[in-house]
Amino acid sequence: MARRRQLEAPSAEALKEIEAGIDQELSRTAVRPPIADVVADAAMRASPLPQADREAQAKDKADAERLREAEGKGLVAVEIPIHEITADALSRDRMDLDEDEMQELMTSISVNGLRLPIEVYVPQYVTDGGQFGLISGYRRLAAIRRLNAKSGGARYTTIAAFVREPNGVKDALIAMIEENEVRAGLSQYERGRAAAMAVYDGVFTSVDEAVSVLFQTASKAKRSKIRSFALVHEDLGDLLSHAVSFSERQCLRLAAALRAGLTEDIRAALERADPRDGEEEWLVMLPLVEQAEGATPDPARGGRPKIHQKPVMGKREKMANGVEIQRESGPNGYAIRFYGDHVTADLVDAVMDSVRHLLEPK
Repeated sequence: MARRRQLEAPSAEALKEIEAGIDQELSRTAVRPPIADVVADAAMRASPLPQADREAQAKDKADAERLREAEGKGLVAVEIPIHEITADALSRDRMDLDEDEMQELMTSISVNGLRLPIEVYVPQYVTDGGQFGLISGYRRLAAIRRLNAKSGGARYTTIAAFVREPNGVKDALIAMIEENEVRAGLSQYERGRAAAMAVYDGVFTSVDEAVSVLFQTASKAKRSKIRSFALVHEDLGDLLSHAVSFSERQCLRLAAALRAGLTEDIRAALERADPRDGEEEWLVMLPLVEQAEGATPDPARGGRPKIHQKPVMGKREKMANGVEIQRESGPNGYAIRFYGDHVTADLVDAVMDSVRHLLEPK
Protein backbone atom coordinates (compact mmCIF):
# COMPACT_ATOMS: atom_id res chain seq x y z
CA MET A 1 0.00 0.00 0.00
CA ALA A 2 1.27 3.48 -0.92
CA ARG A 3 2.13 5.70 1.98
CA ARG A 4 -0.03 8.80 2.47
CA ARG A 5 1.74 12.12 2.27
CA GLN A 6 1.18 14.41 5.21
CA LEU A 7 0.12 17.95 4.06
CA GLU A 8 1.64 20.94 5.71
CA ALA A 9 0.18 24.50 5.93
CA PRO A 10 2.10 27.07 3.86
CA SER A 11 4.21 29.47 5.73
CA ALA A 12 3.44 33.17 6.05
CA GLU A 13 6.08 34.01 3.45
CA ALA A 14 4.54 31.55 1.00
CA LEU A 15 1.06 33.07 1.47
CA LYS A 16 2.37 36.55 0.74
CA GLU A 17 3.99 35.32 -2.48
CA ILE A 18 0.72 33.69 -3.56
CA GLU A 19 -1.30 36.86 -2.82
CA ALA A 20 1.20 39.03 -4.67
CA GLY A 21 0.96 36.71 -7.68
CA ILE A 22 -2.84 36.91 -7.75
CA ASP A 23 -2.82 40.72 -7.54
CA GLN A 24 -0.31 40.91 -10.37
CA GLU A 25 -2.42 38.60 -12.54
CA LEU A 26 -5.63 40.59 -11.88
CA SER A 27 -3.92 43.85 -12.75
CA ARG A 28 -2.93 42.41 -16.12
CA THR A 29 -6.45 41.11 -16.98
CA ALA A 30 -8.34 44.16 -15.53
CA VAL A 31 -10.90 41.88 -13.93
CA ARG A 32 -12.62 43.27 -10.85
CA PRO A 33 -13.52 40.55 -8.35
CA PRO A 34 -17.18 40.61 -7.21
CA ILE A 35 -16.07 40.95 -3.64
CA ALA A 36 -14.67 44.37 -4.51
CA ASP A 37 -18.15 45.64 -5.53
CA VAL A 38 -19.63 44.24 -2.35
CA VAL A 39 -17.00 45.98 -0.27
CA ALA A 40 -17.49 49.30 -2.14
CA ASP A 41 -21.27 49.17 -1.67
CA ALA A 42 -20.86 48.41 1.98
CA ALA A 43 -18.51 51.36 2.32
CA MET A 44 -21.12 53.70 0.75
CA ARG A 45 -23.86 52.47 3.05
CA ALA A 46 -21.58 52.83 6.01
CA SER A 47 -21.64 56.63 5.57
CA PRO A 48 -25.23 57.57 4.32
CA LEU A 49 -26.38 61.10 3.41
CA PRO A 50 -27.97 63.17 6.12
CA GLN A 51 -31.70 62.54 6.63
CA ALA A 52 -32.75 65.90 5.10
CA ASP A 53 -30.66 65.31 1.99
CA ARG A 54 -32.06 61.82 1.53
CA GLU A 55 -35.63 63.18 1.81
CA ALA A 56 -34.88 65.89 -0.76
CA GLN A 57 -33.35 63.30 -3.08
CA ALA A 58 -36.43 61.09 -2.81
CA LYS A 59 -38.75 64.07 -3.50
CA ASP A 60 -36.73 65.07 -6.58
CA LYS A 61 -37.01 61.53 -7.91
CA ALA A 62 -40.79 61.45 -7.36
CA ASP A 63 -41.20 64.90 -9.00
CA ALA A 64 -39.18 63.77 -12.01
CA GLU A 65 -41.35 60.69 -12.42
CA ARG A 66 -44.55 62.79 -12.22
CA LEU A 67 -43.15 65.27 -14.76
CA ARG A 68 -42.27 62.49 -17.21
CA GLU A 69 -45.76 61.03 -16.80
CA ALA A 70 -47.42 64.43 -17.35
CA GLU A 71 -45.27 65.10 -20.42
CA GLY A 72 -46.24 61.73 -21.83
CA LYS A 73 -49.94 62.69 -21.49
CA GLY A 74 -49.42 66.12 -23.07
CA LEU A 75 -50.24 67.96 -19.85
CA VAL A 76 -47.11 70.12 -19.75
CA ALA A 77 -47.07 73.28 -21.90
CA VAL A 78 -43.96 73.98 -23.93
CA GLU A 79 -42.84 77.06 -25.85
CA ILE A 80 -43.00 76.48 -29.61
CA PRO A 81 -41.80 78.93 -32.32
CA ILE A 82 -44.87 80.25 -34.12
CA HIS A 83 -43.36 79.56 -37.55
CA GLU A 84 -43.26 75.84 -36.72
CA ILE A 85 -47.06 75.63 -36.38
CA THR A 86 -49.32 74.99 -39.38
CA ALA A 87 -52.68 76.57 -38.55
CA ASP A 88 -54.52 74.81 -41.39
CA ALA A 89 -53.15 71.30 -40.89
CA LEU A 90 -56.79 70.45 -40.19
CA SER A 91 -59.70 71.93 -42.15
CA ARG A 92 -60.73 74.66 -39.75
CA ASP A 93 -64.31 74.77 -38.55
CA ARG A 94 -64.16 78.48 -37.76
CA MET A 95 -64.28 80.69 -40.87
CA ASP A 96 -64.46 84.29 -39.62
CA LEU A 97 -62.39 86.17 -37.04
CA ASP A 98 -64.30 89.11 -35.58
CA GLU A 99 -61.96 92.08 -35.79
CA ASP A 100 -63.13 93.73 -32.56
CA GLU A 101 -62.68 90.49 -30.64
CA MET A 102 -59.24 90.03 -32.17
CA GLN A 103 -58.16 93.49 -31.04
CA GLU A 104 -59.40 92.79 -27.51
CA LEU A 105 -57.52 89.49 -27.45
CA MET A 106 -54.30 91.11 -28.69
CA THR A 107 -54.57 93.80 -26.00
CA SER A 108 -55.17 91.18 -23.31
CA ILE A 109 -52.14 89.13 -24.41
CA SER A 110 -49.89 92.19 -24.61
CA VAL A 111 -50.89 93.29 -21.08
CA ASN A 112 -51.41 90.01 -19.23
CA GLY A 113 -49.74 87.44 -21.44
CA LEU A 114 -51.33 84.33 -22.93
CA ARG A 115 -53.52 82.83 -20.21
CA LEU A 116 -54.41 79.57 -21.96
CA PRO A 117 -51.94 77.58 -24.11
CA ILE A 118 -53.00 76.35 -27.53
CA GLU A 119 -53.12 72.65 -28.47
CA VAL A 120 -51.00 71.10 -31.22
CA TYR A 121 -50.09 67.67 -32.49
CA VAL A 122 -47.31 66.19 -34.59
CA PRO A 123 -48.77 65.47 -38.05
CA GLN A 124 -47.82 62.40 -40.01
CA TYR A 125 -46.68 64.51 -42.94
CA VAL A 126 -44.97 67.86 -42.38
CA THR A 127 -46.00 70.66 -44.77
CA ASP A 128 -44.87 74.26 -45.19
CA GLY A 129 -42.11 73.79 -42.64
CA GLY A 130 -44.58 73.34 -39.79
CA GLN A 131 -43.45 70.70 -37.33
CA PHE A 132 -46.78 70.91 -35.49
CA GLY A 133 -50.41 71.00 -36.60
CA LEU A 134 -52.92 73.18 -34.75
CA ILE A 135 -55.81 71.50 -32.94
CA SER A 136 -57.33 74.36 -30.95
CA GLY A 137 -56.44 77.98 -30.32
CA TYR A 138 -56.78 79.40 -33.85
CA ARG A 139 -57.64 82.91 -32.61
CA ARG A 140 -54.89 82.87 -29.97
CA LEU A 141 -52.28 81.83 -32.54
CA ALA A 142 -53.55 84.47 -34.99
CA ALA A 143 -53.32 87.14 -32.27
CA ILE A 144 -49.75 86.16 -31.35
CA ARG A 145 -48.75 86.25 -35.01
CA ARG A 146 -50.23 89.72 -35.43
CA LEU A 147 -48.39 90.94 -32.34
CA ASN A 148 -45.19 89.42 -33.69
CA ALA A 149 -45.68 91.26 -36.99
CA LYS A 150 -46.38 94.56 -35.17
CA SER A 151 -43.12 94.19 -33.25
CA GLY A 152 -41.19 93.65 -36.45
CA GLY A 153 -40.53 90.05 -35.50
CA ALA A 154 -38.63 90.99 -32.33
CA ARG A 155 -41.26 89.80 -29.82
CA TYR A 156 -43.91 87.09 -29.53
CA THR A 157 -41.80 84.62 -31.48
CA THR A 158 -43.08 81.61 -29.51
CA ILE A 159 -46.37 80.48 -28.03
CA ALA A 160 -47.19 78.17 -25.12
CA ALA A 161 -48.73 74.93 -26.34
CA PHE A 162 -49.82 71.51 -25.14
CA VAL A 163 -48.46 68.84 -27.46
CA ARG A 164 -51.21 66.24 -27.73
CA GLU A 165 -50.96 62.78 -29.18
CA PRO A 166 -54.41 62.20 -30.69
CA ASN A 167 -55.08 58.80 -32.20
CA GLY A 168 -55.21 60.07 -35.74
CA VAL A 169 -56.81 63.08 -37.37
CA LYS A 170 -60.30 62.12 -36.22
CA ASP A 171 -59.47 62.74 -32.57
CA ALA A 172 -57.79 66.02 -33.51
CA LEU A 173 -60.90 67.19 -35.37
CA ILE A 174 -63.13 66.20 -32.45
CA ALA A 175 -60.90 68.13 -30.05
CA MET A 176 -60.96 71.22 -32.27
CA ILE A 177 -64.74 71.24 -32.62
CA GLU A 178 -65.35 70.54 -28.93
CA GLU A 179 -63.08 73.44 -27.98
CA ASN A 180 -64.97 75.88 -30.21
CA GLU A 181 -68.38 74.54 -29.20
CA VAL A 182 -67.62 75.03 -25.51
CA ARG A 183 -65.65 78.30 -25.59
CA ALA A 184 -67.01 80.39 -28.43
CA GLY A 185 -69.58 78.42 -30.40
CA LEU A 186 -69.84 77.90 -34.13
CA SER A 187 -72.39 79.25 -36.57
CA GLN A 188 -74.85 76.76 -38.00
CA TYR A 189 -73.16 76.85 -41.40
CA GLU A 190 -69.70 76.33 -39.86
CA ARG A 191 -70.91 73.16 -38.15
CA GLY A 192 -72.11 71.70 -41.42
CA ARG A 193 -69.02 72.86 -43.26
CA ALA A 194 -66.75 71.14 -40.71
CA ALA A 195 -68.49 67.82 -41.32
CA ALA A 196 -68.49 68.22 -45.11
CA MET A 197 -64.81 69.21 -45.20
CA ALA A 198 -63.86 66.21 -43.05
CA VAL A 199 -65.42 63.97 -45.72
CA TYR A 200 -63.72 65.93 -48.50
CA ASP A 201 -60.35 65.49 -46.74
CA GLY A 202 -60.89 61.74 -46.59
CA VAL A 203 -61.14 61.56 -42.80
CA PHE A 204 -64.65 60.09 -43.00
CA THR A 205 -66.44 58.20 -45.74
CA SER A 206 -69.77 60.00 -45.42
CA VAL A 207 -71.41 63.05 -43.89
CA ASP A 208 -73.48 60.80 -41.63
CA GLU A 209 -70.30 59.27 -40.19
CA ALA A 210 -68.63 62.66 -39.83
CA VAL A 211 -71.59 64.20 -37.99
CA SER A 212 -72.01 61.16 -35.73
CA VAL A 213 -68.35 61.24 -34.68
CA LEU A 214 -67.57 64.96 -34.60
CA PHE A 215 -70.82 65.92 -32.83
CA GLN A 216 -71.28 62.76 -30.79
CA THR A 217 -72.39 64.67 -27.69
CA ALA A 218 -75.14 66.55 -29.59
CA SER A 219 -78.75 65.42 -29.51
CA LYS A 220 -80.20 63.37 -32.36
CA ALA A 221 -82.25 66.36 -33.52
CA LYS A 222 -79.20 68.64 -33.56
CA ARG A 223 -77.15 66.11 -35.54
CA SER A 224 -79.98 65.92 -38.08
CA LYS A 225 -79.85 69.68 -38.52
CA ILE A 226 -76.07 69.64 -38.93
CA ARG A 227 -76.48 67.18 -41.82
CA SER A 228 -78.71 69.78 -43.49
CA PHE A 229 -76.08 72.48 -42.92
CA ALA A 230 -73.50 70.17 -44.49
CA LEU A 231 -75.71 69.80 -47.57
CA VAL A 232 -75.77 73.58 -47.97
CA HIS A 233 -71.97 73.69 -47.98
CA GLU A 234 -71.65 70.71 -50.34
CA ASP A 235 -74.00 72.21 -52.94
CA LEU A 236 -73.37 75.96 -52.56
CA GLY A 237 -70.18 76.44 -50.53
CA ASP A 238 -68.12 77.65 -53.48
CA LEU A 239 -70.62 80.45 -54.22
CA LEU A 240 -71.71 81.58 -50.74
CA SER A 241 -69.76 84.51 -49.30
CA HIS A 242 -71.77 85.35 -46.17
CA ALA A 243 -73.28 82.04 -45.08
CA VAL A 244 -71.77 82.33 -41.60
CA SER A 245 -74.39 84.96 -40.80
CA PHE A 246 -77.33 82.72 -41.79
CA SER A 247 -79.64 81.65 -38.98
CA GLU A 248 -80.55 78.06 -38.24
CA ARG A 249 -83.97 78.51 -39.85
CA GLN A 250 -82.48 80.03 -43.00
CA CYS A 251 -80.03 77.13 -43.36
CA LEU A 252 -82.81 74.58 -42.89
CA ARG A 253 -85.08 76.29 -45.44
CA LEU A 254 -82.23 76.48 -47.92
CA ALA A 255 -81.42 72.79 -47.43
CA ALA A 256 -85.08 71.94 -48.08
CA ALA A 257 -84.95 73.88 -51.36
CA LEU A 258 -81.83 71.97 -52.38
CA ARG A 259 -83.52 68.65 -51.61
CA ALA A 260 -86.50 69.81 -53.71
CA GLY A 261 -84.26 69.89 -56.78
CA LEU A 262 -83.57 73.63 -57.06
CA THR A 263 -79.80 73.41 -56.65
CA GLU A 264 -78.94 74.51 -60.19
CA ASP A 265 -81.46 77.39 -60.09
CA ILE A 266 -80.03 78.65 -56.79
CA ARG A 267 -76.47 78.35 -58.09
CA ALA A 268 -77.40 80.32 -61.20
CA ALA A 269 -78.95 83.07 -59.08
CA LEU A 270 -75.83 83.29 -56.90
CA GLU A 271 -73.53 83.41 -59.93
CA ARG A 272 -75.41 86.43 -61.29
CA ALA A 273 -75.41 88.29 -57.96
CA ASP A 274 -72.78 90.18 -56.02
CA PRO A 275 -74.24 90.50 -52.49
CA ARG A 276 -72.54 92.81 -50.02
CA ASP A 277 -73.69 91.00 -46.87
CA GLY A 278 -75.64 88.04 -45.59
CA GLU A 279 -79.00 89.77 -45.93
CA GLU A 280 -78.50 90.50 -49.63
CA GLU A 281 -77.19 86.97 -50.23
CA TRP A 282 -80.28 85.51 -48.60
CA LEU A 283 -82.58 87.74 -50.66
CA VAL A 284 -80.98 86.41 -53.84
CA MET A 285 -82.08 82.88 -52.92
CA LEU A 286 -85.34 83.65 -51.12
CA PRO A 287 -87.68 83.50 -54.18
CA LEU A 288 -86.41 80.02 -55.01
CA VAL A 289 -86.63 78.92 -51.39
CA GLU A 290 -90.25 80.07 -51.26
CA GLN A 291 -90.90 78.40 -54.59
CA ALA A 292 -89.72 75.13 -53.09
CA GLU A 293 -91.97 75.68 -50.09
CA GLY A 294 -94.93 76.13 -52.43
CA ALA A 295 -96.00 79.37 -50.81
CA THR A 296 -96.60 82.78 -52.33
CA PRO A 297 -95.10 85.61 -50.25
CA ASP A 298 -97.77 87.46 -48.31
CA PRO A 299 -97.23 91.26 -48.55
CA ALA A 300 -99.14 91.76 -45.30
CA ARG A 301 -96.87 89.45 -43.32
CA GLY A 302 -94.17 91.35 -41.48
CA GLY A 303 -90.95 90.30 -39.84
CA ARG A 304 -88.67 90.06 -42.87
CA PRO A 305 -87.61 92.15 -45.87
CA LYS A 306 -89.66 91.91 -49.06
CA ILE A 307 -87.80 90.93 -52.19
CA HIS A 308 -89.40 93.68 -54.30
CA GLN A 309 -87.96 96.34 -52.01
CA LYS A 310 -84.38 95.58 -53.05
CA PRO A 311 -83.62 94.43 -56.62
CA VAL A 312 -80.92 91.87 -57.19
CA MET A 313 -77.86 93.46 -58.76
CA GLY A 314 -75.37 91.57 -60.91
CA LYS A 315 -71.65 92.22 -61.11
CA ARG A 316 -70.44 95.39 -62.78
CA GLU A 317 -68.57 94.83 -66.02
CA LYS A 318 -66.07 97.42 -67.22
CA MET A 319 -65.88 98.15 -70.93
CA ALA A 320 -62.82 99.25 -72.88
CA ASN A 321 -63.95 102.92 -72.94
CA GLY A 322 -64.30 103.00 -69.14
CA VAL A 323 -68.09 102.61 -69.05
CA GLU A 324 -69.42 100.07 -66.56
CA ILE A 325 -72.64 98.12 -67.10
CA GLN A 326 -74.64 96.20 -64.53
CA ARG A 327 -77.54 93.79 -64.82
CA GLU A 328 -80.52 94.26 -62.46
CA SER A 329 -83.41 91.89 -61.85
CA GLY A 330 -86.57 92.22 -59.81
CA PRO A 331 -90.26 91.37 -59.72
CA ASN A 332 -90.93 94.02 -62.36
CA GLY A 333 -88.45 92.66 -64.89
CA TYR A 334 -84.82 93.26 -65.89
CA ALA A 335 -82.76 96.39 -66.41
CA ILE A 336 -79.27 97.35 -67.51
CA ARG A 337 -77.54 100.19 -65.70
CA PHE A 338 -74.68 102.29 -67.08
CA TYR A 339 -71.98 104.02 -64.97
CA GLY A 340 -69.05 106.28 -65.76
CA ASP A 341 -68.07 109.72 -67.04
CA HIS A 342 -68.52 108.63 -70.64
CA VAL A 343 -72.19 107.73 -70.20
CA THR A 344 -74.28 110.24 -72.17
CA ALA A 345 -77.79 110.45 -73.51
CA ASP A 346 -76.45 109.82 -77.01
CA LEU A 347 -74.77 106.62 -75.80
CA VAL A 348 -78.00 105.38 -74.21
CA ASP A 349 -79.94 106.20 -77.39
CA ALA A 350 -77.41 104.21 -79.42
CA VAL A 351 -77.81 101.25 -77.08
CA MET A 352 -81.61 101.49 -77.33
CA ASP A 353 -81.36 101.44 -81.15
CA SER A 354 -79.22 98.30 -80.96
CA VAL A 355 -81.74 96.66 -78.65
CA ARG A 356 -84.63 97.53 -80.98
CA HIS A 357 -82.74 96.10 -83.93
CA LEU A 358 -82.08 92.92 -81.92
CA LEU A 359 -85.72 92.48 -80.87
CA GLU A 360 -87.51 93.48 -84.07
CA PRO A 361 -88.54 90.61 -86.31
CA LYS A 362 -86.35 90.20 -89.39
